[in-house]
Amino acid sequence: MNRQMMIGLAGTVAIVVAGCAAMQTGPTDPAIEAKAVEMMKTSFKDKGQAKLARLNQDETQHLCSVWGGKEMPKDVAEKIERANLALIKWPADGKLVGDWKQGEKIAQEGRGMQYSDSPTGPVGANCYACHQLSKQEVSYGTMGPSLHNFAKIRGYTEETRRYAWSKVWNAQAFSACTNMPRFGHNGILSEQQVRDVVALLVDPASPVNQ
Repeated sequence: MNRQMMIGLAGTVAIVVAGCAAMQTGPTDPAIEAKAVEMMKTSFKDKGQAKLARLNQDETQHLCSVWGGKEMPKDVAEKIERANLALIKWPADGKLVGDWKQGEKIAQEGRGMQYSDSPTGPVGANCYACHQLSKQEVSYGTMGPSLHNFAKIRGYTEETRRYAWSKVWNAQAFSACTNMPRFGHNGILSEQQVRDVVALLVDPASPVNQ
């Protein structure tokens, strides 16, 4: 294999690991993929809190990379969703809802996981980058659906609260290969932060439900 091909493969795998699975064209040769990943790992270094471990994919990430850009078989999608549904961790005290005011701060905060961020500083969910949450917002992302009136539409029920917790904790349980991060499962947000984001979605007093 010539140098140009190897560089191309390394670049492709780098895109996959970075989370842009949709740019892939479908299943790849495992041997070539492994070689490209090995090459890439030798060119990356630990920097701050950004460790090389971030390059290691779990089964869900691997399947999404393999099938990105190609129609995923229904059985594979169902396998991903079943596996991630089983990974949802429920709070030991049973409390699903926190403080919506704190949840709003978390939704607006995008710092926390880059190498240049302090590991002891605030970690945000950056929800407004993908969703509309409040009708007062004049700028918000549209990659994800609008969440305005989230609980007002679905009802202020235990079922709605459990769904909101599950979705924030591990969105792959509901939509295989979604772009939404697995906030709780991957430790991006703490259990209390997940509670607060859930409160933002389900509390009748939250601006989301006004």
